[in-house]
Amino acid sequence: MNRCVRTVLATALVALVASCAAAGEPRSLVPVVPAEPPMPPGVELAPEAPAGADEEDCGDPTASLAPSGLATPAGSTMAEIKERGRLIAGVDQNTYLFGFRDPSTGALEGFDIDIAREISRALFGDPNRVQFKTVSVQDRITALQDGSVDIMVYAMTITCERRDQVEFSSVYFEAGQRVLVRKGSGYSSLSDLGGKKVCAPKGSTSLANLVAADPAPVPVAVNDLADCLLMLQQRHVEAVSTDDTVLAGMASQDPTIEVVGETFSSEPYGIGIPKDNKDMVRYVNAVLEDVRANSWPDIYGRWLESVLGPASPPSPIYE
Repeated sequence: MNRCVRTVLATALVALVASCAAAGEPRSLVPVVPAEPPMPPGVELAPEAPAGADEEDCGDPTASLAPSGLATPAGSTMAEIKERGRLIAGVDQNTYLFGFRDPSTGALEGFDIDIAREISRALFGDPNRVQFKTVSVQDRITALQDGSVDIMVYAMTITCERRDQVEFSSVYFEAGQRVLVRKGSGYSSLSDLGGKKVCAPKGSTSLANLVAADPAPVPVAVNDLADCLLMLQQRHVEAVSTDDTVLAGMASQDPTIEVVGETFSSEPYGIGIPKDNKDMVRYVNAVLEDVRANSWPDIYGRWLESVLGPASPPSPIYE
């Protein structure tokens, strides 16, 4: 083989090797960015305070109509419910210990579910003559106003603004707002979270309290509290803030998170009732009088005492 041919072959071999090397290198015109966990639907970053957050003082919003016994006279709201054959109660299905679905049976359970059953027991002599209708936090008022439900038993804080829209029973539970964080986060109270993302449900007093906090966190509003827990676990937010009762249920399901800080609000829960059904308010208050005297300790002991400690039912206030 002459020198010229050897040179040509050597040149071709070098070109071939270079071509193969180039072909084996990754080539991308798009930067590689790590995928983020998907966000729940309906998330709002730094929303305005919910309506009513700056409401005027209306006196004591927890003062309810005095009970008038457990009679159900003809033409009353209670008589109409009995004729229908079932009580329709708006409830939560995502808050462990208060209103949630048992994953093994699909049945709704919790403190609020048992309170609704006590009203069914009074009406029908049967705690199971109640149809549960699950709604989101922001739809609680609407469901009462459009007649979708007879009562709303849903960890619902009594406020002046809400009293303008619906009626409330006397207070059946007293909660307070706290903060849920990942263990080892270094956060010990809401004041440590200035400028940090903190999750709360839309339309809640919890969200209004976050918007008004100083130092101010960055509120993140979601449709359901279960979305808050998911976002905390996926590190989309630094904390969740709502009623201590709700946070205790979340913490009992996940050993990597904890409730911190003192309560910084008072959250008196009342049963929501349509505005025109004042006779139902008095009837429900009569039921709650019996519950306080008899079944409240058992219901509280079943669901909450192990995580919140001993407690007594709140004393009612009547107009």
